[in-house]
Amino acid sequence: MRRAWILLLAASLGAWTASTASEPAAAPATLASLRIEAGDGEYLAWADNRLAGPIEVLLTGDTGRDARSDPPLPARATVGAGDSALVARLQVPAIGIGALHLSLRGVPGHPGARPRDVAYLPPVPPDSLRIEQGWGGPASHDDDENRHALDFAADPGTPVLAARGGTVMQVEAGFRGSGLDRARLLDRANLVRILHDDGTMALYAHLAPDGARVRPGQQVLAGEQIAVSGNTGYSSGPHLHFVVQVNRGLRLVSVPFRMPGVLPP
Repeated sequence: MRRAWILLLAASLGAWTASTASEPAAAPATLASLRIEAGDGEYLAWADNRLAGPIEVLLTGDTGRDARSDPPLPARATVGAGDSALVARLQVPAIGIGALHLSLRGVPGHPGARPRDVAYLPPVPPDSLRIEQGWGGPASHDDDENRHALDFAADPGTPVLAARGGTVMQVEAGFRGSGLDRARLLDRANLVRILHDDGTMALYAHLAPDGARVRPGQQVLAGEQIAVSGNTGYSSGPHLHFVVQVNRGLRLVSVPFRMPGVLPP
C-alpha cells in the first residue's frame, strides 16, 4: 500500500498584511501544500496549489549525502489554479524519507506575467477618493511589494469596487481588529486578490471582517462591488490598501498603473 506524507506551509503575502492586536490571531489560509508520495523506488514531491490562480513554488531542503533529487534542490515549479505539479523526484535509499528536511515556499502569480497599459477605475466610490498614502509613501510603501500602492481613506463599511475585471484568486475574511505590532501582525489581513488576463494581480486589503462579497474562482467586472472596507491588520486607521503586483523571481513586485482622476496622467 502506498503511503503519503502531507506538509502544509503558509506563504508570506507581504509587508502590509496583518492580524488582530486585541484578539487571538487567526492563521492565514494555506497558499500551497507539499505532498510526498511513494513511487517506484523513489519519492515524488508534489506541490498542491490552494489558490484560484497560478503560483510559483520553491522546494528546498537538505537531502544528505545518500539522497538525490531530480532536479537538484532547490527546485522551482509553476502550478496552475487549483492544480498540482511534480516539483522533484527524491531517491533516499539509505535514510528514508523521514530523515529529510523539506520546505515549500510559494508566491502568488505566474512568473511570466506581462503587464499591459490599462486604465484602472477607482476602487472606492467618488466620495471616498482621498488618498492617505501614495506611491513610495514612507509609512509602508517603501518596499518592492508596495512601492506603487495607494491607501484610500475609507470608513469601515465603504463599498470596495473592482478596479479592473478578472478572476477572484484569493480571499481572506476571518481576521478582526488592527494594530501596529508589525512582528505580531505580519502576514494577516482581510483581503481580496484578483487576477487579470495579463497575469497582473490587484490586491485590496484591510477589509472588514467577513467583508468579502466574492468567492475564489468568481469572475468579476470592473466597477463591481467585491467587498466592504474595514480596519483589519497592520494598520493605523481605517483605509483601503490597493496595489497591482506581479511575481518576479518568487517575490511580489508592485507595478505602476494608470487611474484617471486619481493619479496624474
